[in-house]
Amino acid sequence: MPSIIRIVSSWGLPILLVGLIVLFSILRPDSFPTQFTFTSLANNRSIYALAALAVMIPMTANQFDLSVAGVIGISQILAIGLQTQQGMPWWLACLVVLAIGVVVGFINGILVTRIRINSFIATLGTGSVLLGILQWYTEGRQVVGSLAPAFIALSGRIGPVPLALIYVIVIGIVLWIVFEYLPFGRKLYVLGENPRAAELNGISAQRYVTIAFVIGGLVSAFAGIVLQAQLRVGQSTVGQEFLLPAFTGALLGATAIKPGRTNVWGTLVAVAVLAVTVAGLNQLGAPFFVEPLFNGFMLIVAVGLSVTAARRRDRIATER
Repeated sequence: MPSIIRIVSSWGLPILLVGLIVLFSILRPDSFPTQFTFTSLANNRSIYALAALAVMIPMTANQFDLSVAGVIGISQILAIGLQTQQGMPWWLACLVVLAIGVVVGFINGILVTRIRINSFIATLGTGSVLLGILQWYTEGRQVVGSLAPAFIALSGRIGPVPLALIYVIVIGIVLWIVFEYLPFGRKLYVLGENPRAAELNGISAQRYVTIAFVIGGLVSAFAGIVLQAQLRVGQSTVGQEFLLPAFTGALLGATAIKPGRTNVWGTLVAVAVLAVTVAGLNQLGAPFFVEPLFNGFMLIVAVGLSVTAARRRDRIATER
């Protein structure tokens, strides 16, 4: 029985994903199990997956980054604005946007580790500042213009597979290697689970937490670039809608694969569950407001399950 419980707790989310795909394929055989649905989900939800990975990185050290949405929002605006209004070549505009993501992450790290502001408050503040800068830059209007074909190609496809999905897979593999096999990832986990033990072992919270925020900012900025390559129009209101699904994916992912610990594959599976469920419900005729309702409900469930799994894991470790 314990082995069955362990299997269900670790692999319940992937099993649920498969079950949802089968269920919606049976209920909507004419529209759900199609290449169009796959391509649409992979292309659109890849940005949510990148946002969830960006949130997950500092979350391994028990830090929360609410500026992810702000970074995505301002990145997609500047990715087009720097090209069409400031006349930058597309590659230089992308480098500037990525640099801004790094700077925001560094500022978050300084605020949290050196000034010792709670990460929730600090990143909420930086995210709000980014939103204000975005509104100032756009004056609340769309940013339009002709984009370089090479930039638009960033959102292309290889066969039926969108490049956005390939970006997610590549970044996911890199982060998986970092967190599972490299000292940096393991030290972040120690900081998240037992800061006192980390301090006694000489693990610098200032260094590793700041780097985690920097990497999260970099991934968020890249997500904004890919989003703009898809939209091809700068939207001053885009960005905030990614925050709730990103946190839901990261927290719900902590209940799967390695329950009680944020992890890459659990996060990506959680994002896929959210995407498939919303797409399936929409095809069944659910109203437009079902997505925020579902995401909010799943966030509450994810937090409850994550806390329960972490407590169970700590209890087992203590008993051993």
